Amino acid sequence: MSNLKYTIYTDGGARGNPGPAAIGVVIKGPAEIKKYGEYIGEATNNEAEYRAVIFALKKLKQLIGKEKSKNEAEVEVHADSELLSSQLNGEYKIKEKKLQQLFLEVWNLKQDFESVVFKYIPREDNRGADKLVNQTLDKELSKLDL
Repeated sequence: MSNLKYTIYTDGGARGNPGPAAIGVVIKGPAEIKKYGEYIGEATNNEAEYRAVIFALKKLKQLIGKEKSKNEAEVEVHADSELLSSQLNGEYKIKEKKLQQLFLEVWNLKQDFESVVFKYIPREDNRGADKLVNQTLDKELSKLDL
């Protein structure tokens, strides 16, 4: 069976820290590209970064199914948060309680795939996901008339 390779670009951001927050996810698969932006309410930047990864892994599993995820999906998650990437790669300790819980959720989701690796990328290489975060926040905040 040939493995399916997926590259996921994730970003999370908050206006104010904490403040109104959103996530942006771009999933590039063998056949197509999917883009998602979602408002997540009040959060810190770091919480939003984690929530973007969680959303992306859940969404990919939903898109390709449990069997393909477990047996064929090789996933590379790209993020422009050095903290997130370093924590998920076991290089930094996680001191904050909320981030520890989010880390565990990512860790458990990782088990649903053949392989998952996390890569830090420069912000300019993550424009697609970043744009989704800002568009989502702009749209949400204009509703609130802030």
